[in-house]
Amino acid sequence: MGNNLKIGVACGGTGGHIFPGLATAYELVDRGHDVTLWLAGKDIEHDAVQSWPGEVITIPSEGFQFGISFRSVRTILRLYKAYRLALSKMRSNAPQVLLAMGSYASFGPVKAAARLGIPYVLHEANLLPGRAVSLLAGKADTVAVSFEKTSYYLKHHNIVLTGMPLRKELQRACVQSRAVRPENNPLRIMVMGGSRGAQALNDVVPEALVMAAKKGIKLQVIHIAGLQDIEAIKTIYAKGGIDAEVHQFVQQMEDVYLRTDLAICRSGAATCAELAVFGVPALLVPYPHAVRDHQMSNARIMQDSGAADVVAQEDLSSTWLRDYLVNVFERPRRIERMAEAMKKRGQSNAAEQLADLLERVGGA
Repeated sequence: MGNNLKIGVACGGTGGHIFPGLATAYELVDRGHDVTLWLAGKDIEHDAVQSWPGEVITIPSEGFQFGISFRSVRTILRLYKAYRLALSKMRSNAPQVLLAMGSYASFGPVKAAARLGIPYVLHEANLLPGRAVSLLAGKADTVAVSFEKTSYYLKHHNIVLTGMPLRKELQRACVQSRAVRPENNPLRIMVMGGSRGAQALNDVVPEALVMAAKKGIKLQVIHIAGLQDIEAIKTIYAKGGIDAEVHQFVQQMEDVYLRTDLAICRSGAATCAELAVFGVPALLVPYPHAVRDHQMSNARIMQDSGAADVVAQEDLSSTWLRDYLVNVFERPRRIERMAEAMKKRGQSNAAEQLADLLERVGGA
């Protein structure tokens, strides 16, 4: 590698932007670069960056609003304020290149970089570009994407497929092979609704699993319920005689993926990327209120490649899921094929690819 660079990484807002941004930032630090995080001051950021060794700049911001309303006018004013504050800070602490992970938190730093003639790279995690990436792509040097078909929905002269950056722990663990389930062994199910859980999954899935068990299906369950009360979920599994671990959160998700035969979960970009690198087949239940219904778009791509099945939340019932699980249990070769297709989608070196891209754009 050539010269060390001064690099900004704008990854504030939600976990879906913070964690891949941090993964890339750590990769850049390991290569000897001087990296500054640009965040939005949200609560989730505090815990995520506690061990971060470098500088952090906070630019308060909020999400985009459309239409004519008091709230949309207020948002425009706050975004302009974020831009002015970012411009002031960037003038005195200018990076040579900026990486922005999307979301409203990118707006101020990206606009400031554009004003100062600093090249910037955008990363779009989902298949369908978010509002921030769509708005900011025009002057970007490069747009890095997690899904190849994002290029159908975003017009830009330089779109590069890098994948979704993952934590080092996940990168290291995903090279291990998951043990193939011997026929008639319990089907190991992982239920997960994202960082805040999913009430719909917590309500429907335990009941459906108990109904499947009554049909003679052997099950082992890891259920990650999020912020909701887990005692009621534990009780359902216990009364149904199902061997189940129920958690609000799990830090070492790599351990869970390595002992899962089938995931029942949402289809956010990070979840899709993690399932892929571990080769975990899935029944995806997209969050129906996601902006631009992007989770359904993510899920359909996984389905089209044979890696996952998809059911809309409105169609998910305990009887439907019971019948689905009976079918899965009785056709083990099918989920083996899904696992093979899922593994082919995995891009475990996304953080390295994104770091390579930033070095090229920054002239290292």
